[in-house]
Amino acid sequence: MTLFDIIYSGNDELFARADKAIYDAIAQYGEDKAVAFPDTAYSLPCYYGVTGQKVGNLGELKAALANVKETLMGRKPRLNDVFNSGIASALCAEFLEVLKYIDGAAPYELPRYGHLSDAMIRELGVPLVTGDIPGVAAIIGTAPTAQDAVDLVKSYQAQGILVTLTGGVIDQCESLGLKTGFNIRVIPLGDEMQSVIHVVSVAVRAALIFGNITPGDLPGLEKYTMDRVFAFVNAYGPLADEVYAYGGGAIALGFPVISNEDRYRVPKSLIYQEDVSKFNATSLEARDIKLKITNIDIPVAFASAFEGEIIRRGDMQVEFDGSRVDCFELVHNKDASEVEDHKIEVIGPDIDEFEVGSKHSIGYIVEVAGKNMQADFEPVFERKFHSYLNCIEGLMHTGQRDMIRIRVSKDTFNAGFRLKHLGEVLYAKVKSEFAAVVDKCQVKVITDPEMCTKLRHELAIPMFDKRDERLTTLTDEGVDVYYSCIMCQAFSPSHVCVVTPERLGLCGAVSWLDAKATNELDPQGPCQVITKEKVIDERIGEYEDVNEAVRKFSQGALEDVSLYSIIEKPMTSCGCFECICGIEPLSNGVCIANREYAGMTPIGMTFSELASMTGGGVQTPGFMGHGKHFISSKKFMKAEGGIARIVWMPKDLKDQVAERLNESAKELYGIDNFVDMIADETVVTEDPEALLEFLTEKGHPALEMEPMM
Repeated sequence: MTLFDIIYSGNDELFARADKAIYDAIAQYGEDKAVAFPDTAYSLPCYYGVTGQKVGNLGELKAALANVKETLMGRKPRLNDVFNSGIASALCAEFLEVLKYIDGAAPYELPRYGHLSDAMIRELGVPLVTGDIPGVAAIIGTAPTAQDAVDLVKSYQAQGILVTLTGGVIDQCESLGLKTGFNIRVIPLGDEMQSVIHVVSVAVRAALIFGNITPGDLPGLEKYTMDRVFAFVNAYGPLADEVYAYGGGAIALGFPVISNEDRYRVPKSLIYQEDVSKFNATSLEARDIKLKITNIDIPVAFASAFEGEIIRRGDMQVEFDGSRVDCFELVHNKDASEVEDHKIEVIGPDIDEFEVGSKHSIGYIVEVAGKNMQADFEPVFERKFHSYLNCIEGLMHTGQRDMIRIRVSKDTFNAGFRLKHLGEVLYAKVKSEFAAVVDKCQVKVITDPEMCTKLRHELAIPMFDKRDERLTTLTDEGVDVYYSCIMCQAFSPSHVCVVTPERLGLCGAVSWLDAKATNELDPQGPCQVITKEKVIDERIGEYEDVNEAVRKFSQGALEDVSLYSIIEKPMTSCGCFECICGIEPLSNGVCIANREYAGMTPIGMTFSELASMTGGGVQTPGFMGHGKHFISSKKFMKAEGGIARIVWMPKDLKDQVAERLNESAKELYGIDNFVDMIADETVVTEDPEALLEFLTEKGHPALEMEPMM
């Protein structure tokens, strides 16, 4: 049999299974029974992406299967037919999987995930854009040995690559105790081979969320996934016809398949690699993935894949906890004569001198010198420490400044990790990422409790207070320039963030000082200076200079933007936003939902549904993606009356922004405890009338303001 025959055979088998499963479901539930994946705005994301049609019930699912057969299941011996047949196979798998979720069923139990939510995919957006996730590996089947499976996963994990697992490889990894989970970017999908559709869904939704690909534009979808989603498949043989059918779909999306089964070969697409230990190198070469080389002299792995790792108390060797004892982290700009490059000091006891499970003080000071170094860059460097230290395998870092917590796992301690290695990581990352301004760097790690207390109170806190005073004086009116940020154009080609002192990037990760530092470090990079000399409309924050910049950086896709309005020419959104804000007409205000909130809002849409109409680099009047810290800004929706318009947000988000939001409301409107006037899901979820009743009872200011629309 030819390869085409095998793919068509696998496609026929999948179609027959899907056809039977759908008719069985209709016989049980009826055609009107609702069907969709949970926590997504796209119902069946792959089918929607390919055809532009949403499926809402079993009758529509039956029609969708008929549509797949009619439009995609050609049988001629030509590439276009075989690729379409592969796409059809993937859609049949999606139909089979969605049936598992009828009536809100949860067919997968952790560590297996099945369907991944839109919120999870948006969470991957920034690291995909920055290259911290340089690729996506879909490992399927059963490896020759369990150790082969674990070695391959760990090799990708050490490179920061997102790994998904389907089939017997999951049990193999579990048998050797490999840690898995979304937080460490090793995601078991399911034991059945059809579960691989859930990683295909990630790629399709990346195109819809970030790329503004029109649903139903299959050629556009295939081009986007080929050019911008650096995924590939590692398939352990023997391979069933079903796997070859899925492989045809993967290749159509631009994802090469590497296998140890030498049955068929297609140059650059279906690649034979007999030695499974070389799957990694073969895959990276096939997908042309360029890795960031990070050589740091520590005894454990260092990669972004470990950023979400949780160290439980029972697995902890030692803890440093700023909520209990004096701790701090600090960058200090010094004269070159005071800094000895690559000098790392540990002052006080090391980890091996502490009792297992005990809690201690720690302070670390990164002292830098450079002719282009500025004091304003110190907090920019410090904010990076959280990411740097969490990239260490078996180390967990939370907090910042003098409220940090660090846990070191027993496994990492037993591998030889000591405090000098913490210094090595900080030195290596500061010197590599900030080479344009840092000529020399030395690190002091202090665990002597008396010295930690003294330095925290006499050095660190006074420096933090001085910076805070400086930050509070930074206003949009008080600076001469703003900055663009086009980092997300790797996924969202027409999106441009305009970053100002009072409006950070919508991802929440780029402040005006961050953008300033980025521009200084890389003048040709993603953050460019935007002058603000030619005011068009001060009320909505529109400048001729800014419009010229966004036209240039969006390659003409965007004509003009305002900085302070949600209705008039609002800024575009890429899909990486932490929050999304939308008008709720009855209350004359706006509701805000954050990515972590999965429930309904009084607007009648979930976060995923709100985001589906807002992302992709398009302007959507009445809706706005933004960072969490922008909520308390005096420039938040200034054109429409500002923060007094906020009538609803999830309770967790309210708690996060309460202190600063209350301060801004007091200063702007003389309102005490404004956050108490804002409803949340404990009061109302989707009933605008109930929201209005709550706001009326609280005397919310939005009710007395001019109509928004």
